[in-house]
Amino acid sequence: MSSLRRPEHVVRSIPDALSGARPAISFEFFPPKDDAGEAVLWETIRALEKTRPTFVSVTYGAGGSSRDRTIRVTDRIARETTMTPMAHLTCVGHSVTELRNIIGHYANGAVRNILALRGDPQGGLDQPWVSHPEGFDHAEELVTLIRKLGPFTVGVAAFPDRHPESPSLDADADVLVRKADAGAAFAISQFFFTTDAYVRLRDRVAARGRDLPIIPGLMPVTNVRQLARMTELSGQPVPESVTSRLLAVDGDPTAVREVGVEIATELAQQLLDEGAPGLHFITMNRSPATLHVWRNLGLEAAQWAASHPESR
Repeated sequence: MSSLRRPEHVVRSIPDALSGARPAISFEFFPPKDDAGEAVLWETIRALEKTRPTFVSVTYGAGGSSRDRTIRVTDRIARETTMTPMAHLTCVGHSVTELRNIIGHYANGAVRNILALRGDPQGGLDQPWVSHPEGFDHAEELVTLIRKLGPFTVGVAAFPDRHPESPSLDADADVLVRKADAGAAFAISQFFFTTDAYVRLRDRVAARGRDLPIIPGLMPVTNVRQLARMTELSGQPVPESVTSRLLAVDGDPTAVREVGVEIATELAQQLLDEGAPGLHFITMNRSPATLHVWRNLGLEAAQWAASHPESR
């Protein structure tokens, strides 16, 4: 496989990209479980690299179980592609010393962007959160540590449909403000399906006097079985306006995929119209649906310039 090496001194600033006229586009991958999965992942990475994304991210896995693969894949993206990688890092199961070591590894390499997360409970979303006895309880503590240890840009998570452990959207906005005060430069949201959910959270944060860019997270639905898992992961039911359209074509995989792409395209366009600074696609390590939405939106650089002459 050929490699495209970016000069090590070139480090893209995610916050700077978010302030540009053209929406920032980013893709999220998860570390593969085996060699076959890794081959699929790298096919996807190479396909999506051609779109020249603002950045790409690699998740940490439930309970921090995929730490080594996350680090390895993130390092490889930095070394062998033209893309800017962002590493996910969670507090789950880690002492502060272990977190320092991981952050130090990135500081010594080519990774300069980290998404700081508390993470899900080790036993699953239905279990109570238990911190490591020598670790952190909150993402804002991890943000502070990362900012102290290297020249990093730090992102954090946002939850438009409310965090499963949160009492209210106001509480979620308060948490985002604390993360911003700790040094977070932007946020990426959990996936969701209604523009109103995004706007409610964004406006609550703005009302608290914080200009924190929030990038909406989107995941095109490509099969009906995903709906139950999405409800489990988000803690909120998938809206009937989405499920009804997908269930109407259940049994026809091609039609389900087409409807899923339509729904994602519609939501993405609505979010851009609302002023979202970009779009973060959760790819599930496959590129076709994400690429389809990207093309539908006309986000290729030449297309965007042609249709938005005022941005030139």
